[in-house]
Amino acid sequence: MRIIGTGSALPRKVVTNEMLTGFLDTSDEWIYPRTGIKTRHVITDENLEDLGAEAVSKALEMSGLNAEDIDLFVVSNVVSEYVTPSISCIIGEKLGLKCPMFDINCACPGFVYALDMVEAYYKAGKIRNAIIACVEEPTRMASWKDRGTCVLFGDGAGAVVLTEGDNVKGTKLHSEPSKEEIWETITLNDTPYITKKEETVPMQMKGREVFKFAVNACTHGVEDLLDEVGIDKDDVAYFMIHQANQRIIDAIIKYMGQPAEKFPVNITDHGNSSSASCPILLDECNRKGMFKKGDILVFSAFGAGLLSGAAVIEW
Repeated sequence: MRIIGTGSALPRKVVTNEMLTGFLDTSDEWIYPRTGIKTRHVITDENLEDLGAEAVSKALEMSGLNAEDIDLFVVSNVVSEYVTPSISCIIGEKLGLKCPMFDINCACPGFVYALDMVEAYYKAGKIRNAIIACVEEPTRMASWKDRGTCVLFGDGAGAVVLTEGDNVKGTKLHSEPSKEEIWETITLNDTPYITKKEETVPMQMKGREVFKFAVNACTHGVEDLLDEVGIDKDDVAYFMIHQANQRIIDAIIKYMGQPAEKFPVNITDHGNSSSASCPILLDECNRKGMFKKGDILVFSAFGAGLLSGAAVIEW
């Protein structure tokens, strides 16, 4: 398939590191060197589905397609206020979409997983046009009393519209199943028969283990995929890396031996927006005019599961 439209949407509220010092034992001097984050966008009175609809609308407008042209709508989302219906259906109703649609929860690499899925549908001859939207509010998952997690995240939505083409050169998905590194639990509604212990626990994260997995999964996944599709990393125009932590990105840059200029970043302003980070970064770079026809873009993302994925796209 071929990307013909991109869009993104962010909450209005911008929270600086300095603002966090009002209720956390932290500071910009503590946060920025460890994460690369200065500010993040945080949902206040917005609904996540409205941000998703805005991002999709922008991508559709750029593509020149209409809602009735879309054959498949895939939404990557980890958490929202709705258990059911799916957030894809809620956004789809707002936009007048009538095609098959579903949600996936692959955490931060959700964009790459969705890309792999829609490409498979296209190659099977089932679709011509598709939309991927990644809509996330990870600020609702962390405890805002835990400076080790809440300072990392920001909310937002990113979307792409794809049509017929041979521009997805390859995808590679990877898993190392383990719930110990990143996890969160919620208590479900009670029944007269529940005897097991249940507990609501905000996001827990083992930073060192996550760092190691992220760097290894990204570098090995990207190199293996580039070898498979026969593209040298020197010929890659941009590496679009999940914006999880600047230290992770810096370690990946060092390992890959490529110029830092080939690794666009927006984590300083946005923080980690889970699966939305890659399509938001893509849209911002696209609207700046950074890409030219024929450019090779490499996407790589990693997160809870543990899951990771890489994709090579020709612009």
